[in-house]
Amino acid sequence: MKVYNMVVIGAGPAGIAAALEAKKNGIDDILVVERDEYIGGILPQCIHNGFGLEYFGQELTGPEYAFEFIKELKETDIEVLTETMVLDVDKNKVITALNRKDGVIRVKGKTIILAMGCRERTRENIKIPGDRPSGILSAGTAQRYTNIEGYMPGEKVVILGSGDIGLIMARRMKLEGADVKAVLEIMPFSSGLVRNKVQCLDDFDIPLKLQHTITRIEGKERLKRVQVAQVDKDFNVIKGSEEWVNCDTLLLSVGLIPENELTKAMDLKLHPVTGGTFVNENRETNIEGVYAAGNVLHVHDLVDWVSEEAEIAGEAAANYLNDNLTKRKTKIKISPDRNVTYTVPQKIEYEFGDKNFIKIFMRVTKPIENVKVNFKYKDENIVSFPKKIVMPGEMVTANLPTALIKDHMKEIKVSIVKKEGETNGKK
Repeated sequence: MKVYNMVVIGAGPAGIAAALEAKKNGIDDILVVERDEYIGGILPQCIHNGFGLEYFGQELTGPEYAFEFIKELKETDIEVLTETMVLDVDKNKVITALNRKDGVIRVKGKTIILAMGCRERTRENIKIPGDRPSGILSAGTAQRYTNIEGYMPGEKVVILGSGDIGLIMARRMKLEGADVKAVLEIMPFSSGLVRNKVQCLDDFDIPLKLQHTITRIEGKERLKRVQVAQVDKDFNVIKGSEEWVNCDTLLLSVGLIPENELTKAMDLKLHPVTGGTFVNENRETNIEGVYAAGNVLHVHDLVDWVSEEAEIAGEAAANYLNDNLTKRKTKIKISPDRNVTYTVPQKIEYEFGDKNFIKIFMRVTKPIENVKVNFKYKDENIVSFPKKIVMPGEMVTANLPTALIKDHMKEIKVSIVKKEGETNGKK
């Protein structure tokens, strides 16, 4: 059984960025394991632009963004195994995998970075009643069919859910000549990025029906029609609002789930909101030397932030191997408070060294204008950051200065509240 300094599971944007960062920090003997036939994760099928604005300072397509990292990866001696399925990872960091060339293989990593990404929720996850015809796909599957395989999923399309991939596929279907009937969203607001709502729906005259859902599916061999209904504030169907919409294709964009089956097998502690693991500021899990980054940890809006977060994990793993980390005497908990659903990281465990700040990722419960992000210890305000508008579909970030974090602080609470003297965005 070969022992590597680092084994990275997943060769998407998170896995590649983590491996490269570890390499830059002096780590050799790195193995990246990928179950697909090519590396880059989901990016090769994301042929639209909008990537790289944060990380590269220029607008790229998904394949272009992936190519920048793949090009750098190929210039290193990092070992990559594609078409290799990881079957199990145990607490001793022993990995069992399978591929056609080598059969069953077992390797051990002194450190492991989990970068398996996420998967889409399906019809079964949201329990839509009715027939089970062909023509019902997740938006990501439809994207692969269209952009990689060259097949059109259908001609008359309804999209359920206003997540980013649903909005992007609404535009893609329209550009390919399909009749996109509507995008339906059960919430009273869009769950995708504002720019995607504008560029994909508004600019192409595709209707967005908020507080609407699908209550019935009909069709024998092929989907024939769906029943659309309005819902109230408690998500109950409003009787009399039902209408039938004829279509041959239903695309589902109803949320993403971190791919954590391997994580569960390792008995790592999972967060009830994010679906990923609990991590400290280094993206280290509750098993020392095991890290998580990217969408397997929590679902991101921007791939730029996936790369940034993976680099945090890669550098931390390198420092762990080089014995350059010092644990604090007491852990500091980072907890969500008013209008915040979760934070990443959830705790601070190591001395800061030369770090000037810790970047905190969070999501809000509802859209709010003219707010401030507050970091508090007990009733004492540590620091605040103003934000013009926050949306559940757009991740909020804030840099918490390390100089303001003191050893006696056992818990720091994060809240997002309206600025004093303002209501609904007006004074």
